[in-house]
Amino acid sequence: MNKSELKEYFPYIRSRDEIMDEIKNNAGLSSIFYSWNEQEQNEFISFCSGACGVKIMYDSFFKEVMNAESNPEPLEGFLTTILGRKVHILHVLPNDTTRITDEASLLVTDIIVQLEDGSVANIEVQRIGYMFPAQRCSCYSADMLLRQYKRIRSEKKRDFTYRDVKTVYLIVLYERSPHELSGRPECYIHYGRTSFNTGISLDMLQDFILISLDNFHKHMHNKPIETIEEAWLTFLSDDSPERIIELITKYPDFKPLYDIIYRMCTDVGKVMNMFSEELRILDRNTTKLMIDTMTKEAEDAKAELEASRAELDGTRAALSEVKERLNLFNAQLDEANSQLNDAHSQLDEANSQLNDAHSQLDEANSQLNDAHSQLDEANSQLNEKDAVIAQLRAQLAEALAHNS
Repeated sequence: MNKSELKEYFPYIRSRDEIMDEIKNNAGLSSIFYSWNEQEQNEFISFCSGACGVKIMYDSFFKEVMNAESNPEPLEGFLTTILGRKVHILHVLPNDTTRITDEASLLVTDIIVQLEDGSVANIEVQRIGYMFPAQRCSCYSADMLLRQYKRIRSEKKRDFTYRDVKTVYLIVLYERSPHELSGRPECYIHYGRTSFNTGISLDMLQDFILISLDNFHKHMHNKPIETIEEAWLTFLSDDSPERIIELITKYPDFKPLYDIIYRMCTDVGKVMNMFSEELRILDRNTTKLMIDTMTKEAEDAKAELEASRAELDGTRAALSEVKERLNLFNAQLDEANSQLNDAHSQLDEANSQLNDAHSQLDEANSQLNDAHSQLDEANSQLNEKDAVIAQLRAQLAEALAHNS
Protein backbone atom coordinates (compact mmCIF):
# COMPACT_ATOMS: atom_id res chain seq x y z
CA MET A 1 0.00 0.00 0.00
CA ASN A 2 1.34 3.46 -0.81
CA LYS A 3 0.26 7.02 -0.54
CA SER A 4 -1.01 7.20 -4.13
CA GLU A 5 -3.59 4.51 -3.31
CA LEU A 6 -4.78 6.48 -0.27
CA LYS A 7 -5.09 9.56 -2.49
CA GLU A 8 -7.62 7.64 -4.60
CA TYR A 9 -9.91 7.79 -1.56
CA PHE A 10 -8.70 11.10 -0.13
CA PRO A 11 -7.36 13.13 -3.08
CA TYR A 12 -6.76 16.26 -1.02
CA ILE A 13 -3.99 14.60 1.02
CA ARG A 14 -0.88 16.73 0.68
CA SER A 15 2.61 15.42 0.00
CA ARG A 16 5.39 15.35 2.55
CA ASP A 17 7.29 18.03 0.61
CA GLU A 18 4.28 20.34 0.50
CA ILE A 19 3.76 20.06 4.24
CA MET A 20 7.46 20.61 5.00
CA ASP A 21 7.54 23.67 2.72
CA GLU A 22 4.63 25.22 4.63
CA ILE A 23 6.32 24.51 7.96
CA LYS A 24 9.67 25.92 6.89
CA ASN A 25 8.06 29.07 5.49
CA ASN A 26 6.24 29.78 8.76
CA ALA A 27 8.41 30.75 11.73
CA GLY A 28 5.72 29.83 14.26
CA LEU A 29 5.17 26.39 12.75
CA SER A 30 8.90 25.80 12.44
CA SER A 31 9.41 26.68 16.09
CA ILE A 32 6.82 24.13 17.17
CA PHE A 33 7.93 21.45 14.69
CA TYR A 34 11.60 21.57 15.58
CA SER A 35 10.85 21.54 19.30
CA TRP A 36 9.76 17.93 18.83
CA ASN A 37 12.15 15.01 18.66
CA GLU A 38 12.77 13.23 15.37
CA GLN A 39 10.28 10.45 16.07
CA GLU A 40 7.51 12.95 16.84
CA GLN A 41 8.33 14.96 13.70
CA ASN A 42 8.14 11.83 11.52
CA GLU A 43 4.85 10.76 13.13
CA PHE A 44 3.28 14.15 12.46
CA ILE A 45 4.42 14.30 8.83
CA SER A 46 3.39 10.68 8.26
CA PHE A 47 -0.24 11.04 9.27
CA CYS A 48 -0.63 14.47 7.65
CA SER A 49 0.75 13.13 4.35
CA GLY A 50 -1.23 9.90 4.50
CA ALA A 51 1.84 7.69 4.89
CA CYS A 52 -0.03 6.27 7.90
CA GLY A 53 -3.40 6.80 9.46
CA VAL A 54 -4.14 9.19 12.29
CA LYS A 55 -4.44 7.71 15.77
CA ILE A 56 -8.16 8.04 16.40
CA MET A 57 -7.52 7.74 20.13
CA TYR A 58 -5.96 11.21 20.09
CA ASP A 59 -8.34 13.40 22.06
CA SER A 60 -8.83 16.01 19.33
CA PHE A 61 -9.54 13.52 16.55
CA PHE A 62 -11.77 11.31 18.71
CA LYS A 63 -13.88 14.25 19.84
CA GLU A 64 -14.12 15.57 16.28
CA VAL A 65 -15.27 12.24 14.86
CA MET A 66 -17.48 11.31 17.84
CA ASN A 67 -19.03 14.76 18.28
CA ALA A 68 -22.44 13.78 19.63
CA GLU A 69 -23.75 17.34 19.46
CA SER A 70 -22.99 18.21 15.84
CA ASN A 71 -23.02 14.70 14.36
CA PRO A 72 -24.28 11.98 16.73
CA GLU A 73 -24.45 9.19 14.14
CA PRO A 74 -20.86 7.84 14.54
CA LEU A 75 -21.13 7.64 18.31
CA GLU A 76 -24.63 6.14 17.99
CA GLY A 77 -23.22 3.53 15.60
CA PHE A 78 -20.41 2.67 17.97
CA LEU A 79 -22.73 2.41 20.99
CA THR A 80 -25.23 0.34 18.99
CA THR A 81 -22.46 -2.13 18.19
CA ILE A 82 -21.03 -2.28 21.70
CA LEU A 83 -24.34 -2.37 23.60
CA GLY A 84 -25.95 -4.79 21.17
CA ARG A 85 -29.12 -2.73 20.69
CA LYS A 86 -30.21 0.21 18.60
CA VAL A 87 -29.09 3.42 20.27
CA HIS A 88 -30.28 6.98 19.81
CA ILE A 89 -28.60 9.82 21.69
CA LEU A 90 -31.00 12.37 23.19
CA HIS A 91 -28.39 14.86 24.33
CA VAL A 92 -24.91 15.28 25.72
CA LEU A 93 -24.59 15.66 29.49
CA PRO A 94 -22.04 17.95 31.16
CA ASN A 95 -18.80 16.31 32.17
CA ASP A 96 -18.22 15.42 35.80
CA THR A 97 -16.48 18.22 37.68
CA THR A 98 -16.12 16.31 40.96
CA ARG A 99 -13.26 14.02 40.01
CA ILE A 100 -9.95 14.35 41.74
CA THR A 101 -7.80 16.82 39.83
CA ASP A 102 -5.02 14.45 38.84
CA GLU A 103 -7.50 11.80 37.69
CA ALA A 104 -9.37 14.31 35.54
CA SER A 105 -6.10 15.49 34.04
CA LEU A 106 -5.12 11.96 33.11
CA LEU A 107 -8.40 11.30 31.30
CA VAL A 108 -7.88 11.86 27.57
CA THR A 109 -11.54 11.87 26.55
CA ASP A 110 -14.71 11.76 28.62
CA ILE A 111 -18.06 11.96 26.80
CA ILE A 112 -21.33 11.49 28.67
CA VAL A 113 -24.59 11.08 26.75
CA GLN A 114 -28.17 10.28 27.65
CA LEU A 115 -29.86 7.67 25.45
CA GLU A 116 -33.47 7.53 24.27
CA ASP A 117 -34.53 5.19 27.09
CA GLY A 118 -33.11 7.51 29.74
CA SER A 119 -29.98 5.43 30.35
CA VAL A 120 -26.61 7.17 30.53
CA ALA A 121 -23.40 6.19 28.76
CA ASN A 122 -19.99 7.50 29.74
CA ILE A 123 -17.35 6.91 27.03
CA GLU A 124 -13.81 7.30 28.29
CA VAL A 125 -10.57 7.09 26.34
CA GLN A 126 -7.44 6.18 28.24
CA ARG A 127 -4.26 5.97 26.17
CA ILE A 128 -2.44 4.74 29.27
CA GLY A 129 -4.54 2.62 31.59
CA TYR A 130 -4.98 3.88 35.13
CA MET A 131 -3.81 1.88 38.09
CA PHE A 132 -6.57 0.38 40.28
CA PRO A 133 -9.03 0.15 37.32
CA ALA A 134 -11.66 -1.78 39.28
CA GLN A 135 -11.81 0.74 42.10
CA ARG A 136 -11.86 3.72 39.74
CA CYS A 137 -14.55 2.24 37.49
CA SER A 138 -16.72 1.47 40.52
CA CYS A 139 -16.36 5.01 41.85
CA TYR A 140 -17.03 6.68 38.46
CA SER A 141 -20.06 4.51 37.78
CA ALA A 142 -21.46 5.14 41.26
CA ASP A 143 -20.89 8.87 40.79
CA MET A 144 -22.75 8.85 37.44
CA LEU A 145 -25.62 6.95 39.02
CA LEU A 146 -25.84 9.41 41.90
CA ARG A 147 -25.75 12.41 39.55
CA GLN A 148 -28.58 10.90 37.49
CA TYR A 149 -30.57 10.22 40.65
CA LYS A 150 -30.16 13.82 41.87
CA ARG A 151 -31.02 15.27 38.46
CA ILE A 152 -34.18 13.18 37.99
CA ARG A 153 -35.32 13.69 41.58
CA SER A 154 -34.87 17.45 41.17
CA GLU A 155 -36.87 17.41 37.93
CA LYS A 156 -39.75 15.18 39.09
CA LYS A 157 -39.88 16.20 42.73
CA ARG A 158 -42.83 14.41 44.37
CA ASP A 159 -43.53 12.35 41.24
CA PHE A 160 -40.12 10.71 41.50
CA THR A 161 -39.83 6.94 41.88
CA TYR A 162 -36.76 4.75 41.69
CA ARG A 163 -38.17 3.33 38.47
CA ASP A 164 -37.15 6.62 36.89
CA VAL A 165 -33.47 5.88 37.49
CA LYS A 166 -31.99 4.09 34.46
CA THR A 167 -28.88 2.05 33.74
CA VAL A 168 -25.52 3.79 33.55
CA TYR A 169 -22.94 2.36 31.15
CA LEU A 170 -19.28 3.00 31.79
CA ILE A 171 -17.40 2.30 28.55
CA VAL A 172 -13.62 2.59 28.80
CA LEU A 173 -11.37 2.37 25.73
CA TYR A 174 -7.80 1.46 26.62
CA GLU A 175 -5.07 2.07 24.06
CA ARG A 176 -2.63 0.43 26.48
CA SER A 177 -4.50 -1.72 28.97
CA PRO A 178 -3.68 -1.99 32.67
CA HIS A 179 -2.09 -5.32 33.54
CA GLU A 180 -5.37 -6.65 34.99
CA LEU A 181 -6.83 -6.65 31.43
CA SER A 182 -3.79 -7.54 29.33
CA GLY A 183 -3.70 -11.29 29.83
CA ARG A 184 -5.03 -13.00 26.70
CA PRO A 185 -5.22 -11.25 23.28
CA GLU A 186 -8.51 -12.93 22.42
CA CYS A 187 -10.13 -11.22 25.43
CA TYR A 188 -10.53 -7.62 24.35
CA ILE A 189 -14.11 -6.65 25.30
CA HIS A 190 -14.94 -7.21 28.95
CA TYR A 191 -18.62 -6.92 29.90
CA GLY A 192 -19.50 -6.78 33.57
CA ARG A 193 -22.42 -6.15 35.89
CA THR A 194 -23.54 -7.18 39.37
CA SER A 195 -24.98 -10.70 39.70
CA PHE A 196 -26.01 -12.94 42.59
CA ASN A 197 -24.90 -16.47 43.40
CA THR A 198 -28.48 -17.63 43.95
CA GLY A 199 -29.47 -16.72 40.40
CA ILE A 200 -32.09 -14.13 41.38
CA SER A 201 -32.81 -11.64 38.62
CA LEU A 202 -32.51 -8.02 39.68
CA ASP A 203 -32.12 -5.23 37.15
CA MET A 204 -29.04 -3.65 38.63
CA LEU A 205 -28.19 -0.26 37.19
CA GLN A 206 -24.44 -0.34 36.64
CA ASP A 207 -22.92 -1.91 33.52
CA PHE A 208 -19.22 -1.91 32.71
CA ILE A 209 -17.66 -2.38 29.28
CA LEU A 210 -13.87 -2.32 29.24
CA ILE A 211 -12.29 -2.49 25.77
CA SER A 212 -8.62 -3.44 25.45
CA LEU A 213 -7.63 -2.10 22.03
CA ASP A 214 -4.06 -3.37 22.40
CA ASN A 215 -5.38 -6.91 22.96
CA PHE A 216 -7.67 -6.53 19.94
CA HIS A 217 -4.79 -5.30 17.77
CA LYS A 218 -2.76 -8.42 18.69
CA HIS A 219 -5.79 -10.65 18.14
CA MET A 220 -6.38 -9.26 14.63
CA HIS A 221 -2.79 -9.76 13.44
CA ASN A 222 -2.97 -11.15 9.88
CA LYS A 223 -6.75 -11.62 10.21
CA PRO A 224 -9.35 -9.97 7.95
CA ILE A 225 -12.07 -7.67 9.26
CA GLU A 226 -15.27 -9.72 9.29
CA THR A 227 -17.76 -8.04 11.64
CA ILE A 228 -18.98 -4.53 12.37
CA GLU A 229 -17.55 -4.89 15.88
CA GLU A 230 -14.12 -5.67 14.42
CA ALA A 231 -14.59 -2.75 12.03
CA TRP A 232 -15.18 -0.27 14.86
CA LEU A 233 -12.29 -1.54 16.95
CA THR A 234 -10.01 -1.51 13.90
CA PHE A 235 -11.03 2.10 13.23
CA LEU A 236 -10.07 2.99 16.81
CA SER A 237 -6.85 0.98 17.07
CA ASP A 238 -5.13 0.51 13.70
CA ASP A 239 -3.51 3.35 11.74
CA SER A 240 -1.89 1.29 8.97
CA PRO A 241 -2.91 2.34 5.40
CA GLU A 242 -3.60 -1.31 4.52
CA ARG A 243 -6.21 -1.60 7.27
CA ILE A 244 -7.74 1.76 6.41
CA ILE A 245 -8.28 0.67 2.79
CA GLU A 246 -9.63 -2.73 3.89
CA LEU A 247 -11.97 -1.06 6.36
CA ILE A 248 -13.48 1.57 4.07
CA THR A 249 -13.76 -1.01 1.27
CA LYS A 250 -15.71 -3.52 3.37
CA TYR A 251 -17.57 -0.90 5.43
CA PRO A 252 -17.94 2.30 3.34
CA ASP A 253 -19.68 4.10 6.24
CA PHE A 254 -16.25 4.60 7.79
CA LYS A 255 -14.93 6.59 4.83
CA PRO A 256 -16.69 9.83 5.90
CA LEU A 257 -15.08 9.48 9.34
CA TYR A 258 -11.61 9.30 7.82
CA ASP A 259 -12.62 12.13 5.52
CA ILE A 260 -13.22 14.34 8.57
CA ILE A 261 -9.77 13.55 9.89
CA TYR A 262 -7.81 13.95 6.68
CA ARG A 263 -9.55 17.23 5.92
CA MET A 264 -8.45 18.40 9.38
CA CYS A 265 -4.89 17.47 8.40
CA THR A 266 -4.93 19.97 5.51
CA ASP A 267 -4.78 22.74 8.13
CA VAL A 268 -1.20 22.14 9.22
CA GLY A 269 -1.17 24.86 11.87
CA LYS A 270 -4.35 23.66 13.57
CA VAL A 271 -3.30 20.00 13.50
CA MET A 272 0.17 20.92 14.74
CA ASN A 273 -1.33 22.62 17.79
CA MET A 274 -3.57 19.61 18.35
CA PHE A 275 -0.59 17.26 18.06
CA SER A 276 1.40 19.38 20.50
CA GLU A 277 -1.45 19.10 22.97
CA GLU A 278 -1.55 15.32 22.47
CA LEU A 279 2.19 15.10 23.19
CA ARG A 280 1.72 17.22 26.29
CA ILE A 281 -1.12 14.99 27.49
CA LEU A 282 0.91 11.87 26.75
CA ASP A 283 3.92 13.23 28.64
CA ARG A 284 1.70 14.15 31.56
CA ASN A 285 -0.01 10.78 31.55
CA THR A 286 3.30 8.94 31.29
CA THR A 287 4.71 10.97 34.15
CA LYS A 288 1.61 10.37 36.25
CA LEU A 289 1.71 6.66 35.45
CA MET A 290 5.36 6.54 36.51
CA ILE A 291 4.48 8.36 39.73
CA ASP A 292 1.53 6.02 40.35
CA THR A 293 3.71 3.00 39.58
CA MET A 294 6.49 4.19 41.87
CA THR A 295 3.93 5.02 44.56
CA LYS A 296 2.39 1.57 44.28
CA GLU A 297 5.81 -0.06 44.31
CA ALA A 298 6.69 1.96 47.41
CA GLU A 299 3.38 0.98 49.04
CA ASP A 300 3.96 -2.67 48.09
CA ALA A 301 7.51 -2.48 49.46
CA LYS A 302 6.20 -0.89 52.66
CA ALA A 303 3.55 -3.60 52.98
CA GLU A 304 6.19 -6.27 52.39
CA LEU A 305 8.45 -4.62 54.96
CA GLU A 306 5.63 -4.49 57.50
CA ALA A 307 4.81 -8.11 56.75
CA SER A 308 8.50 -8.98 57.17
CA ARG A 309 8.59 -7.08 60.43
CA ALA A 310 5.48 -8.88 61.64
CA GLU A 311 7.01 -12.17 60.57
CA LEU A 312 10.26 -11.21 62.31
CA ASP A 313 8.34 -10.29 65.46
CA GLY A 314 6.57 -13.61 65.26
CA THR A 315 9.91 -15.37 64.78
CA ARG A 316 11.37 -13.50 67.74
CA ALA A 317 8.40 -14.45 69.90
CA ALA A 318 8.74 -18.07 68.77
CA LEU A 319 12.48 -18.00 69.48
CA SER A 320 11.81 -16.52 72.93
CA GLU A 321 9.32 -19.28 73.63
CA VAL A 322 11.81 -21.86 72.36
CA LYS A 323 14.49 -20.31 74.58
CA GLU A 324 12.19 -20.52 77.61
CA ARG A 325 11.43 -24.14 76.81
CA LEU A 326 15.13 -24.83 76.33
CA ASN A 327 15.95 -23.25 79.70
CA LEU A 328 13.24 -25.37 81.33
CA PHE A 329 14.59 -28.44 79.57
CA ASN A 330 18.14 -27.62 80.71
CA ALA A 331 16.90 -27.23 84.31
CA GLN A 332 15.11 -30.56 84.05
CA LEU A 333 18.24 -32.06 82.51
CA ASP A 334 20.41 -30.71 85.36
CA GLU A 335 17.99 -32.19 87.89
CA ALA A 336 18.03 -35.51 86.06
CA ASN A 337 21.85 -35.45 85.96
CA SER A 338 21.91 -34.74 89.71
CA GLN A 339 19.55 -37.63 90.33
CA LEU A 340 21.65 -39.81 88.06
CA ASN A 341 24.82 -38.86 89.96
CA ASP A 342 23.07 -39.73 93.22
CA ALA A 343 22.04 -43.05 91.75
CA HIS A 344 25.62 -43.65 90.61
CA SER A 345 26.88 -42.91 94.15
CA GLN A 346 24.30 -45.25 95.61
CA LEU A 347 25.24 -47.86 93.06
CA ASP A 348 28.94 -47.45 93.87
CA GLU A 349 28.16 -47.86 97.59
CA ALA A 350 26.07 -50.91 96.88
CA ASN A 351 28.86 -52.34 94.73
CA SER A 352 31.33 -51.70 97.58
CA GLN A 353 29.02 -53.44 100.05
CA LEU A 354 28.57 -56.27 97.60
CA ASN A 355 32.34 -56.59 97.22
CA ASP A 356 32.69 -56.70 101.02
CA ALA A 357 30.01 -59.38 101.18
CA HIS A 358 31.84 -61.32 98.46
CA SER A 359 35.09 -61.05 100.49
CA GLN A 360 33.33 -62.25 103.62
CA LEU A 361 31.73 -65.06 101.67
CA ASP A 362 35.08 -66.03 100.21
CA GLU A 363 36.57 -66.04 103.73
CA ALA A 364 33.65 -68.12 105.05
CA ASN A 365 34.07 -70.53 102.12
CA SER A 366 37.78 -70.77 102.92
CA GLN A 367 36.99 -71.52 106.57
CA LEU A 368 34.37 -74.01 105.51
CA ASN A 369 36.86 -75.69 103.21
CA ASP A 370 39.34 -75.86 106.11
CA ALA A 371 36.63 -77.37 108.31
CA HIS A 372 35.82 -79.89 105.59
CA SER A 373 39.52 -80.78 105.36
CA GLN A 374 39.73 -81.25 109.12
CA LEU A 375 36.54 -83.28 109.10
CA ASP A 376 37.89 -85.44 106.31
CA GLU A 377 41.11 -85.97 108.27
CA ALA A 378 39.11 -86.83 111.44
CA ASN A 379 36.96 -89.22 109.45
CA SER A 380 40.10 -90.80 108.04
CA GLN A 381 41.57 -91.23 111.51
CA LEU A 382 38.26 -92.57 112.75
CA ASN A 383 38.14 -95.04 109.94
CA GLU A 384 41.67 -96.17 110.78
CA LYS A 385 40.64 -96.61 114.41
CA ASP A 386 37.54 -98.50 113.35
CA ALA A 387 39.77 -100.80 111.28
CA VAL A 388 42.12 -101.39 114.21
CA ILE A 389 39.11 -102.09 116.50
CA ALA A 390 37.66 -104.45 113.96
CA GLN A 391 41.01 -106.22 113.69
CA LEU A 392 41.31 -106.48 117.47
CA ARG A 393 37.77 -107.79 117.75
CA ALA A 394 38.55 -110.37 115.14
CA GLN A 395 41.69 -111.46 117.00
CA LEU A 396 39.73 -111.57 120.25
CA ALA A 397 37.03 -113.66 118.72
CA GLU A 398 39.61 -116.03 117.28
CA ALA A 399 41.35 -116.36 120.68
CA LEU A 400 38.09 -117.10 122.45
CA ALA A 401 37.22 -119.65 119.91
CA HIS A 402 40.59 -121.36 120.28
CA ASN A 403 40.35 -121.49 124.06
CA SER A 404 36.99 -123.11 123.91
